[in-house]
Amino acid sequence: MHTAGLTAAGLAAAAAAGLDPLALDDAADARTPSPVLRATARRLGRQLMRAARAAWPSPELDALAAARPRGAHQPVVLGLTARAAALGPPDAAYAAGYEAVSGPATAAVRLLSLDPFDATAVLARLAPELDQVVARAADAARRALDEGAGALPAASAPLLDIAAEQHATWSVRLFAS
Repeated sequence: MHTAGLTAAGLAAAAAAGLDPLALDDAADARTPSPVLRATARRLGRQLMRAARAAWPSPELDALAAARPRGAHQPVVLGLTARAAALGPPDAAYAAGYEAVSGPATAAVRLLSLDPFDATAVLARLAPELDQVVARAADAARRALDEGAGALPAASAPLLDIAAEQHATWSVRLFAS
């Protein structure tokens, strides 16, 4: 949550704030060293874009879809979707941040047969930390309006990148990301 989740939340908040989504997509590329994770983020972004354009038609979504036909990074699309739905940067940051913790919790339930109520309780206990991540991401998005995408978080999680690259070589894939 404090690394890749913060980075995703910052990108989503910045897109919701109105920063150039193409510049943000380039910034997402720079912040995602793993080719596998870049491809996955674009595929998930393309899928979200399809749903978003159906639910909240928007010239900004249309423009990004036209400029990135193979998909833009999912956090950027998420932020632009929030903007199209009249939500603000903190809302987009919450969605991205929550996704960063709920995905692993869901995976733990599926792979380790953990009690889903226990996993949900862990997510609830993470709420104060998520609030902190969202505050940092939204603040960075505000700064990025003046300073550019370089003001956004660029925290990394090298073990996630390594694990994603290794996972891509498995004959049986468990998850998209």
